[in-house]
Amino acid sequence: MDYDELLNQPPFGIDQQTKEAWYCELFEKLTKEHKKRCKKYEYFLEAFDHKETFKTIEEIPMLPVGLFKKQELKSIKEEDIFKTITSSGTSDQQVSKIYLDQKNAADQQRTLAKIMEEVIGKKRVPMLIMDSPNVFKDRKMFSARGAGILGFSILSSRRQFAFDQDMNLDIKGIEAFLKKYHEGPILIFGFTYMIWEYFYKTLKKNNQHMDLSRGILIHGGGWKKMQKEAVSPKKYKEEIWKVSGIQKIYDYYGMAEQIGCIYLECDEGHLHASTFSDILIRDMKDFSVCEIGKEGCIEVLSPAATAYPGHAILTEDQGILLGIDDCPCGRKGKYFQVTGRMKHTEIRGCSDTYGA
Repeated sequence: MDYDELLNQPPFGIDQQTKEAWYCELFEKLTKEHKKRCKKYEYFLEAFDHKETFKTIEEIPMLPVGLFKKQELKSIKEEDIFKTITSSGTSDQQVSKIYLDQKNAADQQRTLAKIMEEVIGKKRVPMLIMDSPNVFKDRKMFSARGAGILGFSILSSRRQFAFDQDMNLDIKGIEAFLKKYHEGPILIFGFTYMIWEYFYKTLKKNNQHMDLSRGILIHGGGWKKMQKEAVSPKKYKEEIWKVSGIQKIYDYYGMAEQIGCIYLECDEGHLHASTFSDILIRDMKDFSVCEIGKEGCIEVLSPAATAYPGHAILTEDQGILLGIDDCPCGRKGKYFQVTGRMKHTEIRGCSDTYGA
């Protein structure tokens, strides 16, 4: 089994036991490759005396996500760098830099496309981007926000930005877009807080309604620095529906350090690990794996990370594993809930400042 073969599998149709057997094989090869090609990763493995063969995914060595802010971690040559993704943050915060070669960038786009088949199908659709065209300042160095937009854009046939360069809602532009593409579904993508602040609040303040009932809204990034304005997922969906008529609204969990491997919400309101990624919930006292229902720190795993040693990352987010292979939606694998950030961590995120 290699990653190309894995991408031929259904995105949510593989049971956990089967996937873990594949992952142990894939991650053994990946860990050895990164050790061979990334000297800093080799030092890390040797310092903590990690195994090179794994019987379970719990044994795969993980890197703390903060390490990507402090160290340049890549398993490719400088001349092979095709794209650099930076995590979001304020101007006085360090950011992660994730280096991709062409193959890894292409694999991550293919991964996202496979996952999104679950909600929009295989056909490309018109896309309304809840952002400003200013997000693409540097085509070589992408912020997590820009990378997210670009990644989802590959699923589209045509694109329209919802905001102008000053983050004002471009109502005339949106209406012209909807009139031109008046049949079939529309993919709407943006970051949780930005949609709330610049789309919802504008329509609410002006007592306007925009008919986006054909839309499928995918949002992520959370509230981060804007926690004081955060609303529950239920209220978020209800209020967006009131001003736009959008009924299909799905959150997702993801990060710059594993761009492309998103954890997509189902109709039951649960986040799911796809065939192409997995999660573990770790007890922060001893890093043991938590049982279903116990809160801990989220570890994310993805065999798609071939250009840099980001295949197993301990995040700074807390969560709860809700179940395995038995979600009422029918998807196989693990499903979970994100409950917040670890208390000691910096607050950052794709949607916290539109200048990120």
